[in-house]
Amino acid sequence: MKLANIYRLGIKELWGLARDPVLLILIVYSFSLSIYSASNATPETLNHAAIAIVDEDESPVSSRIITAFYPPLFSVPKLIDQAEMDSRMDAGLDTFALDIPPNFQRDLLAGRSPSIQLNIDATRMSQAFSGGGYVQSIVSGEIDEYLNRHRGTADVPVDLVLRAAFNPQLDKGWFMPISNVITSITMLSIILTGAALIREREHGTIEHLLVMPVTPTEIMVSKIWSMGLVVLVASALSLLVVVRLILDVPLQGSFALFLAGTALQLFATTCMGIFLATVAGTMPQFGLLLMLVLLPLQVLSGAMTPRESMPEFIQTLMLAAPNTHFVILAQSILFRGAGISVVWPQFLALSVIGAVFFFFSLRRFRQFLR
Repeated sequence: MKLANIYRLGIKELWGLARDPVLLILIVYSFSLSIYSASNATPETLNHAAIAIVDEDESPVSSRIITAFYPPLFSVPKLIDQAEMDSRMDAGLDTFALDIPPNFQRDLLAGRSPSIQLNIDATRMSQAFSGGGYVQSIVSGEIDEYLNRHRGTADVPVDLVLRAAFNPQLDKGWFMPISNVITSITMLSIILTGAALIREREHGTIEHLLVMPVTPTEIMVSKIWSMGLVVLVASALSLLVVVRLILDVPLQGSFALFLAGTALQLFATTCMGIFLATVAGTMPQFGLLLMLVLLPLQVLSGAMTPRESMPEFIQTLMLAAPNTHFVILAQSILFRGAGISVVWPQFLALSVIGAVFFFFSLRRFRQFLR
């Protein structure tokens, strides 16, 4: 295996990618607009949800409830009349409308159980689903605190102090951009290497390579380093420019250590892309095969849902997938500031999985060339 051949073949792959506008647009979008929109579009949690309040009691308790709703979960509450409540919800101006009845405070102090009406615009399904619980929790907390102070209820002997580590504001905008970068690294590394091989077959240039003094190993390694380099550079720029500079998301750990782990991940996933391309043969078949491979890798790797929430069988099975270890590694470094003493098992696992994938992919690639 000659390094000069690997270098020149890799440069050829980079020129081939530069002449493919569709793949270039996909790379730019995946590491820029996709990351930015993931940070600013927060459908699963409340984000400046519109709320209006009808205060028919005008008491200290109702004032406490009104002032308890504030950004970023809710917008500043609109104080409206009861006659406006239905019309505003029909017009889509409010997602939540809270109606505090007359004599609400008097009934509370008398030991009765007065009801507060909460109307929810369920057409805004993502916010309506979680928002009702938020509103109930806020209202209940304010009422309990007021009654405890008014009645002189003794404090409990144990006080639970909550501390949110690594993301004190529980801001989803910190989590989603980095998770999308991790997902894009896996997706594009498979797509670029697979497309590079299929493109040569469709254009007929694979036959030219076979009559040249190069080996299958040199051809495969050239595709791995060239496409892996493109994804590595794109992910580094995305983290530095889009995530850190534009979105102002702090990166806790060593950036160099993360890039080292990314290189190992790219070694494994680019080999996977070549293997899938030799199985598929054509771009339409490769696209269908990607759907069967990428979706389980993304959903079950822990990038979207914590692995601890999955069945134990799935957790064990997904240890054979490279991006399971990469997600653990990336989250430990970028979110928690972990060092090599913490993530070395993931580095070792990625190295072993990458070597196994390289062996099987090279074997399949040689059969493909025959």
